[in-house]
Order: sequence, then C-alpha cells, then structure tokens
Amino acid sequence: MLSNPQFLPAMDRTALISTLLTPLLLMHAHGFAEASVTIAALSFLLRCFATKDWAWIKTPWVALALIWWAWMVICSLPIPALGLGDGGAHSLGQGLMALRFPMFAAALAFGVLRGADSRRWMFGTIAASAAYVSVHLVFQFMFGVNLYGVPKAWDTLLTGPFGTARAAPLMARILPPVLIPFAARYLDRRFLPYIILIGGLAVVAIVGQRIPVVIMIGTLAVAALLIRRMRPIALAALVLLALLLPSFAVISPKTYEHMVVRSQTMAKGFAVGYYGEMYNRAFEVGRQKPWNGTGFDGFRLACPNPRYFRPSFDGTVADGGGKDICWFHPHNFWFQALVDGGVPGLALFGAFCLACLIPLGRGLWRDPDPMRVGLFAVMLAQVFPVQSTPSFWSMPMGGWFYLLLGWAMAETYGRTKHQ
Repeated sequence: MLSNPQFLPAMDRTALISTLLTPLLLMHAHGFAEASVTIAALSFLLRCFATKDWAWIKTPWVALALIWWAWMVICSLPIPALGLGDGGAHSLGQGLMALRFPMFAAALAFGVLRGADSRRWMFGTIAASAAYVSVHLVFQFMFGVNLYGVPKAWDTLLTGPFGTARAAPLMARILPPVLIPFAARYLDRRFLPYIILIGGLAVVAIVGQRIPVVIMIGTLAVAALLIRRMRPIALAALVLLALLLPSFAVISPKTYEHMVVRSQTMAKGFAVGYYGEMYNRAFEVGRQKPWNGTGFDGFRLACPNPRYFRPSFDGTVADGGGKDICWFHPHNFWFQALVDGGVPGLALFGAFCLACLIPLGRGLWRDPDPMRVGLFAVMLAQVFPVQSTPSFWSMPMGGWFYLLLGWAMAETYGRTKHQ
C-alpha cells in the first residue's frame, strides 16, 4: 500500500480536507473535531512512514512538545507506590490520546499546509468562521437572540452561534490573523483599515467578557509595535474602546456591569475570588507534588481533596473556598502544567512555548509580514501566563490552540523558506 503511487496524494487530500473541516467542527461538533484532528495527524504520519522523512521531529518546538507529553504520560502512570497517576487508568488513557494535539500541529506545519494554496484555503476558512460568528454576535446584540433564536447566556453575555458564552474567547484567537492582514492590505485607504480593526475590537467588546478584550488589545499592541503604519489605527481603536465602554452603561447596562463593575470588584477581591482561590489551590497541589504532579486531568480530582485545602492568598478564608471553587482544570495553562507534571512539567511547557515563539517571531522586526504578525501576536497572547484560559488538552479550545500553532508555523516556514 505504501508503495502505491496514488497513496501519497490520497493521504495529502485526506489530511487537507480534514484540516479545513476542523474549524467548523470545533465550533459545532466537538466529537467529529476529535476525528478530523486525528485523521489529519495519522495521514501525515503515514506519509512520513512512506517517505521515511522524520527530520521534522528534530525541530526544537516539536521535540520539546513530545518530551513534555512523554513526561506527562510518565506522571500519569497508575503506580500509587511511586506517587504517580492520581487519576488512575482514566488519566493515563487521556494522556496517551493527547499525543494527537502536537501531532496535529506538526502535520499542519510540515505537511498539510506546506503549499501556498493550502495556506490560502486555511486563511479563507478561518476568515469565514470569524465572519459567521461576528454576524451572530451583532444580531444577538441588537435583537437579544442569535440567528438560531438562542438568547444571551445568563441574560448578559452574547453567545454568538453557540448555546453557551464561548464566542468571545474564540474570536480573540481567530480575529487577529484575519483582521491584521486585511487592515495592512488597505493601509493606503483613508478609513478602511480603521473600520476593519475598530470593528473587530468592537465585536469582541460587545460580548461582555473581559479576557478576550484584553487579548484583542494585546494583539493590536503587538501589531502596532511591529507594523509602523498601523500604530495610528491601533491607537484610535484603543481610544474608541475607552469611549465605548462607558456608553455600555446606557446601551447595554448588563454588559457594562459584567465588563466594568465586576472587573473592578474582582480586582479588589482577587485573593478570595473564584480565580484567586483556584490558582491558590493549583499552587498548593504543585507545592505538595513538585516532582511529578498529578498526571493528566489530575486537577479534577485533586481540587476537592481536603489534602490540598489551604488558606486564601490573603489568609482570610481558612480552606481557600473548599470544594465550592473547584473545576476540571485550573483555568491557566501554566498552573495546569504545574499540576499535571510538577515543576519539570512546568519547565518543559515553558521551554515549549519559547521554542514556538522564537521561530514565529524571527525576522518580524525587519520584515513584519502582516499574516505572520497576526499569528505571532495571537500565539503570544495564548501562552501569556497572566490570564484565565481553558484546558489545552480538551475540545474545543485545545483544538484551536494547536490548529493556530500549526498554521502559524506553516506560514513562518512557507514565507521565510526556513524549516
């Protein structure tokens, strides 16, 4: 089969189709997204077996991703006598399956998106996804329901085309690599680039979630730093956002309460707030298990365990919120890496992030290609340590993380001719 001349083209087509379907599936069919990610990765690996081309494994970010994953699997081995595998066989199974994510990113970077045409298709797919979500958000902001008749979440947050409030985190990740190249392309037009960037920022702002707005501001700041002619546009967008937020008090009081009033309240009471107590619990798990952590999915079981209860950061809550603050993951990539793999896992995750960002950012100061700038900015935002995040091992946001990483690497290699 591997020697059949039709085998490699068939694998390439299968991987490309699976990849281009992944954004749609990540939005509306997470189970099928698992399949599309796995199919793309397996198709790439079969190509590697047929061509005996394994040089990509030596690439620093791939090698570190695999070492990090392998360490997490070791930490998940169900050997209680050695303090390993708090989550048992279920945790180990999850750990083994997690290999699909870095393999998917590698498949995009070194196989599926090698050609300029396939990268254009990828851009078009992401742009269409962003437009689809944006239309739903604007319609829901104006009429209270999206195009499918779904109302706002908790009567406050916009949901876009989804049933829950997950549109803003998605938009903060897929809008920058769409808007920044579009705006850069029309910099010679007087108002069009302003409309593009300010409109995108406004769409995320109307959702009413804080962190996605901060991410958008951060990506605009990176773009303005690297692309000199974009600086006035970014500044104008930030000024208008500062003017827009107070207007929500009249236009959408509940959005204003969530974006402004709750943000102030959370900042003042962070130590005893939901996220402060969650991070405090994750820190305690890492403190008690510094060498191997809990293994994959360990926070789900460790968080409600009284063994890890400790006073809040300011010492006012004796049990740090007890079981009431618990969730499946600690809402921060870095704390999750610490809990899952201890200090070695945290160090490997940090090394992996640096190994990704260094090639993504290489040469951008001299030659700020807008597409690469947009993808670099959003990857920098995704791994920035001071923020609330989903789990990087679960759908849908885990899928988006590695899809954007693979696409970013493919654009870097394709535009710099360097691998």
